[in-house]
Amino acid sequence: MRVHKLTFAALAVAAGLSLTACQNGDDGTGQSAPSSAPTASSPGAGSGSGGSDQGGGKDATGTGSAGKSSGGQGTAAGTGSNANGKVGKCRTDELEITAKDNTIDGDPDGTVTVQLKNSGGRDCAISGYAGVDLKTSAGSLSAKRTGEKANPAVLKNGQSTAFGINYPINKSGGSGIRVTGLLVTPPDETKTVTLDWPGAATLPVTDGTGSPVKVGPVGNAGQGG
Repeated sequence: MRVHKLTFAALAVAAGLSLTACQNGDDGTGQSAPSSAPTASSPGAGSGSGGSDQGGGKDATGTGSAGKSSGGQGTAAGTGSNANGKVGKCRTDELEITAKDNTIDGDPDGTVTVQLKNSGGRDCAISGYAGVDLKTSAGSLSAKRTGEKANPAVLKNGQSTAFGINYPINKSGGSGIRVTGLLVTPPDETKTVTLDWPGAATLPVTDGTGSPVKVGPVGNAGQGG
């Protein structure tokens, strides 16, 4: 009986040792599991950082570019607006046109000065030659341009400019050609103003080879010849 009891006791001890070993193995496995948890959480942290960087990049680039582009367009529009705001040309109805004799004693020819005053209430541009015709007893006589360079000018409201008309004085002793009026058409206009002729009453009779009357450009009030 003692032999059997010892055998059973030995078996019980062996079983106990085996059970303890198994339990230690399970604990080891259980302890290794938590060590893998941080590894699983790493991808999530990385993904969040990448999303933040991408979002920040878009906002910074998009907003900055749009602001600069808008500013550039505004500047261009302003410039375009200034180019479209150029001063308009002087119209006949905006000009007070008068004529006076400006002949100097001793000059071989006579001179009439025509003044154009801006009374339109705005600045206006004027340049070139006015159309000039004399009404005479022999019909209409158109003045010939001198060919001098015409300089552009801007007339402020109330300012004036002028041009000269040069004509031959009748020294023939005859009746000559009687002048009855002066027609003036401002540069680039079609409406004509009729004025009294302030110069000599007659012109000498010519052979008809060309107009003896000459007109200078606007801005030159001296003699046209």
